[in-house]
Amino acid sequence: MSLRQSLSRFALLGLLSALAACSVLPESETLRIFLLPTTPTPQQASKPTVQQALRINTPQASRILSGQRIAVVPQGNEISAYGGARWSDAAPALLRDRLIEAFQRDGRMPSVSNEDVNLYADLSLHSDLRAFQTVYIDGKPVVVITLDARLVNRNDQRTLANRRFEVRQPSADPSVESVVDAFGQASDRLSADILEWTLSHARQLP
Repeated sequence: MSLRQSLSRFALLGLLSALAACSVLPESETLRIFLLPTTPTPQQASKPTVQQALRINTPQASRILSGQRIAVVPQGNEISAYGGARWSDAAPALLRDRLIEAFQRDGRMPSVSNEDVNLYADLSLHSDLRAFQTVYIDGKPVVVITLDARLVNRNDQRTLANRRFEVRQPSADPSVESVVDAFGQASDRLSADILEWTLSHARQLP
């Protein structure tokens, strides 16, 4: 066997060994995808009680809050995310859809849509998502959602009202499942607060 043939054979054996080593590498961690839970409630109004149609825009958020990771602040100012767990959509989109669902179930506004749907709207709800995370208080997990909301008259782009909404919901235990349930409860409470606030200002318009 020539020297060139020997070198080629050794190179082939090395390549096969490398491929075999790749096949025994540990598998990647299983990723679990979570929906934002909700508590079903019956529709409260049979017909609209105000005339204005509403558009709810997706909240603006920082990079850490604008993705699908489930954020957690384990201590101090350190923000992280639960390993192996993701939201089914970006957090701001999940919250926007929860708000729309709350208004539609309530039924007191004639039309509620988002910015992706080309429907007429008299009012628009703009917001900044400041917190959508779990924080540890005295060693116990608490979900915190903070939203700075602005209600705008779309006819003249005038801001009718603005307000900071914050909801804190303790989690039953530190597990991701319990934390996700707490996010759902906090989102429902936040939606109810924003619903009543929006309707109170809509009633004041001619």
